[in-house]
Amino acid sequence: MTQHTDVVVVGGGQAGLAAGYHLRRQGLDFVILDADPAPGGSWQHMWDSLHLFSPAQHSSLPGRLMPAQPGETYPDAGHVVDYITDYEKRYDLPVQHDTRVDAVRPDGDHLLVEADTGTWRARAVISATGTWSRPFLPTVPGRSVFTGRQLHTVSYRSPADFAGQRVVVVGGGNSGAQIAADLALDGRVEVTWVTQRPARFLPDDIDGRALFDVATARRRALEEGRSDTGGVASLGDIVAVPPVRSARDAGLLNVRPMFTRLTADGVRWPDGSHSGADAVVWCTGFRPALAHLAPLNLRGPRGHIPTDGTRALSEPRLHLLGYGDWTGPASATLIGVGRPARDAVQQIARQLST
Repeated sequence: MTQHTDVVVVGGGQAGLAAGYHLRRQGLDFVILDADPAPGGSWQHMWDSLHLFSPAQHSSLPGRLMPAQPGETYPDAGHVVDYITDYEKRYDLPVQHDTRVDAVRPDGDHLLVEADTGTWRARAVISATGTWSRPFLPTVPGRSVFTGRQLHTVSYRSPADFAGQRVVVVGGGNSGAQIAADLALDGRVEVTWVTQRPARFLPDDIDGRALFDVATARRRALEEGRSDTGGVASLGDIVAVPPVRSARDAGLLNVRPMFTRLTADGVRWPDGSHSGADAVVWCTGFRPALAHLAPLNLRGPRGHIPTDGTRALSEPRLHLLGYGDWTGPASATLIGVGRPARDAVQQIARQLST
């Protein structure tokens, strides 16, 4: 049986819940369909030592400040999961967990949302599935012949899994730096950190608060027709959170340029030398999880769907939220998703009132 509603939100992580908060305030009928069996979004799948870049009061969803975590300046992932779980309950958001959306299709003046638990007919859809479920692995010579363990960021948990091993960590972003530091500080793992270009650390006094301010200033400059400030990318790639800073200052984060290929038992360097390795951790990023939107035929360059703000240009009943700056400045962050979520819901409310 097909169910009817004003809006279907696909994804119940931070972006989906921010949208739900504003949909509730607008008085619209909606449902949030989430593939995870429990609240918490991607935060429930993070590695053990992960902490936010910002203090709790600067990491909040709309309407509800994140409480501080006792003994921690920067809350850990478990604290974020608890906050998101409480947020979902506090605002009585209609989240259906353990519900995977397979396809969104046009259906006359509505959109048909097909899930493994049933079908919904909606006047608008907000896609908020994020990127965590679509890890990216680069094409590297020899990857198929390497006999050691290979895993992506999504599968990394703790140094205990690699005690006594030689581990190559690939990736020059925050995940690569944090996982390399996590392994190096443990002392039981021989770590080699590899990046495509020299690691660029942001100044030590920069955290998520400053990054959000920089992203906001860039958005305002672009909206006012002024020169692009470059945003966060102009400052560097890696936030020097305390563990990363400790490992760096102890001389444990020495970066090597990218190897030319994997061998059966290690890596081959540009100068022809070889290093043995038992495992490779690919901290090589993600792609937007948009397979459910394939029936709409909207994909553009780099796998992105062209948008005006959050609204899909070729399908105005569809909004995309939380995938990165192309769907709103800093919209992939807890504090940053609030504004684009509000703007998307306001547009939907105006559209549905006509």
